[in-house]
Amino acid sequence: MDRTLLFAVSLALALSLSACNRTPAGSATPAAPAATGAPAAPAATGAPAAPPELIPRDALFGNPERANVQISPDGRYLGWVAAVDGVLNVWVAPADDIGKARAVTADKARGIRQYVWSHRPDTLLYLRDTGGDENFHLFSVDLASGQARDLSDFPATRAEVVGVSHLHPESVLVAMNDRDPKWHDLFRVDLASGQRTLLEKNTGRIAGYIADPDFKVRMASRAREDGGNDLLEPDGKGGWKVAGEIPFADSLTSFPGGYTSDGKTRYFFDSRGRDTAALYAIDAGTGAKTLVHEDARADIDDALDHPMTQRAQAVAVNYLKNEWKAVDPAIAPDLDTLKAIGPGSFSVTSRTLDDKTWIVAYSAAESPVTYYRYTRGGTPEKLFSARPALEGKALAAQWPQEIRSRDGLTLVSYITLPRTADANGDGKADAPVPMVLLVHGGPWARDIYGYDAYHQWLANRGYAVLSVNYRGSTGFGKAFTNAGDGEWAGKMHDDLIDAVDWAVKNGVTTREQVAIMGGSYGGYATLVGLTFTPDAFKCGVDIVGPSNLDTLLSTIPPYWAAFFEQFARRVGDPRTAAGKQLLAERSPLTRVAAITRPLLIGQGANDPRVRQAESDQIVKAMTDKHIPVTYVLFPDEGHGFARPENSKAFNAVAEGFLAQCLGGRAQPIGGDFNGSSITVPTGANRVPGLAEAIGTHVQDIRR
Repeated sequence: MDRTLLFAVSLALALSLSACNRTPAGSATPAAPAATGAPAAPAATGAPAAPPELIPRDALFGNPERANVQISPDGRYLGWVAAVDGVLNVWVAPADDIGKARAVTADKARGIRQYVWSHRPDTLLYLRDTGGDENFHLFSVDLASGQARDLSDFPATRAEVVGVSHLHPESVLVAMNDRDPKWHDLFRVDLASGQRTLLEKNTGRIAGYIADPDFKVRMASRAREDGGNDLLEPDGKGGWKVAGEIPFADSLTSFPGGYTSDGKTRYFFDSRGRDTAALYAIDAGTGAKTLVHEDARADIDDALDHPMTQRAQAVAVNYLKNEWKAVDPAIAPDLDTLKAIGPGSFSVTSRTLDDKTWIVAYSAAESPVTYYRYTRGGTPEKLFSARPALEGKALAAQWPQEIRSRDGLTLVSYITLPRTADANGDGKADAPVPMVLLVHGGPWARDIYGYDAYHQWLANRGYAVLSVNYRGSTGFGKAFTNAGDGEWAGKMHDDLIDAVDWAVKNGVTTREQVAIMGGSYGGYATLVGLTFTPDAFKCGVDIVGPSNLDTLLSTIPPYWAAFFEQFARRVGDPRTAAGKQLLAERSPLTRVAAITRPLLIGQGANDPRVRQAESDQIVKAMTDKHIPVTYVLFPDEGHGFARPENSKAFNAVAEGFLAQCLGGRAQPIGGDFNGSSITVPTGANRVPGLAEAIGTHVQDIRR
């Protein structure tokens, strides 16, 4: 579905603790598509393979050369994100003369990563926050005049693009929360003047609005106190009537999609009455429901629509690997052509309105995304590699695994082995090596198969890397997701321990050589690992992870109000005595005295989701008890490290930390603090070279 029309449709995922996408922070590269084939195996030799060259951190975590490539709806321009003086900005070129590219934004601080073409000629839209505060403002840029305008120029406001449409090229639908920080009102904004017109005032608990391509508001979603959602339709009297419901059990796996351009059909990703979410087409007049596609293994979580009619033409199913299935025979030959690019997988980033030209992102586990221009009926034309510095490097293969939990669940997981540990390329370790358990954020998100900068970085340094879709992860049906309810630091953590046991049993590593690392929920899992199971891991790296679940839920961003009941029911309810007790029991801060292994913590000072206090309080508790800890703090970052200078700086520290813990290879810190705002309030002397590097560093703060 056209996600620009779905302000609240994917609310659960958008508001989950799932930052620190392991695509390198600041890369602006979309999540890599999943590969569908294995790499060619290296020739076996009688002796262990020599370690490959050390891949510089800048090649993995620095700015991409070009990323997020999109063609304008009229086909006149190509747009992409690339650096200007080291800061990411939006570039535009005539589609038939890429050599005439020019930057059309002039950000000098955090950089621009998100943009979308409007249907108004020569006009694009982009989003930018300040210092990681997630109050994203929406800007328009007129390519002819160079004029940029803030379309949401109000203090402490978060803007969301709800709809762009070829039927109304002059305007855009935008949700803004300037009136009430908890709830977004819906506006129609004129792109020529910037004037906004109120369409819907959010008078209470409306999680989001859904409009058709004619910009008629057709539905709304209202959060309920039981954690479910009411589906609303206009009642014809200026109000709303309940037209359906999404029960709590289906709230993370069911959501309405967009409407076709004629307004006669709407789509619904639906797990109600079943386990995995299927895609349905619903007649807007009669309500008749037709199954478009289903898969018993995994949810249908995306669809490719015709740019003019908005009718679904293909769907994505991602179990072990991502697969596109044509539901419109007219598009099947095109999908076959794109599959032939290589053994990896692809995604269509944009299409011209006449549907003659597509921009395609292709990737495999061993290669970052490459962009192609595809003229339908022809051969895909290679445009750019996002990271050409990695071409020819000795990247490692990634292998999907189905790991059985102790109570019988299937945990779809991904293992990457150092090339030196898998000489014949069969995905089985020749001998045990140190391993990093890399835990995804969310927890209402998932790991996928494909290029992953963190997997490649750690494997290059000599570690096996294991990522696990533990219970609570999304994409595998509602039963698997809901199995995580009430299980933070419980069975969700058991799944991670079971995955480590699998790795030990299969000779990937030994029990004494495992570190745990992750961001957001993955950071929480790291803290849980070192407090609830203090002997299970040799060390841990926590990035923006909550330490106290009670304070986490009492300081959530205001615009998460519609999602609060989800947290209360799935994690613990801070409004009840029993809930507060559960939150305390499952908080690493409560068990800080159990920590005996080295810990590295990274935090953004402006994080609106997991506030700085979450890291401050566990660091203080540890230092008060004389427990060693290294704390890295960035004053110009939020929930994860967006600026590449900060990402490289933190990973330079993490690399030295892991090398000291697990014995892997390490590139010296060198110049990787240059341009960063990094500070180390505590424990700089515990990582080789850190105290010296931070002692001479000149801090560069950019917001």
